[in-house]
Amino acid sequence: MFGIIRPCRNRLGPELREAWMAHLCGLCLALRDDHGQFARVVTNYDGLAISAMVEAQSDAGTGRRAAGPCALRGMKTADVSFGRGARLAATVSLVLASAKVRDHVEDGDGVFAHRAARGVGRRVASRWADQAAETGADLGFDTSVLVEAVRRQEEVEAAAGPGSSVLLVTEPTETATGEACAQTAVLAGRPGNVAPLREVGRLFGRLAHLLDAVEDLEADRESGAWNPLTATGTDLTEARRLCDDAALGIKLALREATFTDDRLVHQLFVHELKTAIGRTFGDPHSHQPPPPPGWRPEPGMYPPPQQPYQGNTYGQYAPPPVPPAGAPGGGTPPGPPKPPKKGRKNPKQPGPGSFLWAWPKLVWPPHGRNALAGCLAVLYQCGTCQYCCRDPHPGPWSGKWRDGWCNDCDCDCGDACCCDGDCCGCDCC
Repeated sequence: MFGIIRPCRNRLGPELREAWMAHLCGLCLALRDDHGQFARVVTNYDGLAISAMVEAQSDAGTGRRAAGPCALRGMKTADVSFGRGARLAATVSLVLASAKVRDHVEDGDGVFAHRAARGVGRRVASRWADQAAETGADLGFDTSVLVEAVRRQEEVEAAAGPGSSVLLVTEPTETATGEACAQTAVLAGRPGNVAPLREVGRLFGRLAHLLDAVEDLEADRESGAWNPLTATGTDLTEARRLCDDAALGIKLALREATFTDDRLVHQLFVHELKTAIGRTFGDPHSHQPPPPPGWRPEPGMYPPPQQPYQGNTYGQYAPPPVPPAGAPGGGTPPGPPKPPKKGRKNPKQPGPGSFLWAWPKLVWPPHGRNALAGCLAVLYQCGTCQYCCRDPHPGPWSGKWRDGWCNDCDCDCGDACCCDGDCCGCDCC
């Protein structure tokens, strides 16, 4: 999973925010309970969506337990998810992490250039894969489907070239995520949901792969690393079209499934994915309420023509019709698109950090770490609450600057947001 679902606390609102944190903590604890403390390093935002999907299809009031104090929760207790949903999320996360470590070993990246380190890496990858397979068997889920999909990724990338469809490159990811999401329906006892949720997972895998490629495009060009967009000659306009189509397909497929309570799943897979697309492609964010149904702009309500945004490489954006401030849903027209947030182009160098936050250092341009050093950085950053409170903090493997979880908000409403997670004017249901 790629970590593209990063909800803002103001968009979620108190109830959904509590539910989201319950699944995040539940995934972390499931990894610990089934696979040991070290396995917690593979905890990720997107993996918890699997747990949320299982709960959304299950009977209300099940799948929660009390958990003890944790540093990442400010040493507070909390109700967390547990059971089959959390274990499935942990299994999927562990399989993909195992594949990533194995790829580093085979490529001889960083510390794995040494024979002894390669041996350690192979043992870690094999152990994680075996543990995931054992847990998957307990859940009735054959993890070999995921392993085979990941294995084919290298073959697909080697065969891709100019003129190839980028969707050929994303197909293994689509297969893996599709099977994982379909299994949530099996665990929840909803056989009628298998097909639509497999489609949700397949399109989510496509979207995640494409957004990851767009975010890494500039860095990959500078380093000469392989990127699916560059390799297939896919421009950003086409990538955006594919992302928008995938998001729409997810929204429609979710309508075909039956849920007990789909609020969190809908928020994550519809609204947060839409936000992720906008964040990646540099769309402006706005909390303006939409016009009422049936509203049409009158002559003179359109904003004056504007020049294309200077330096925009993602196509020319024309401002949409915006009602005047006095009209229903009125407000000021949005400004030009902002450049992508991820990567922080030429940021101001912050202080070196002090005490527990003196390592890992923030440097520009970012310096990557090998797999072993990255794992150590994850453990240290988790233990010192850097993911939550240090803003910015370096990515453990890439060294890229990341926003702190407590500050990673795409809106400018701050704590005074009045929308309470319901500002989108959603008419999806």
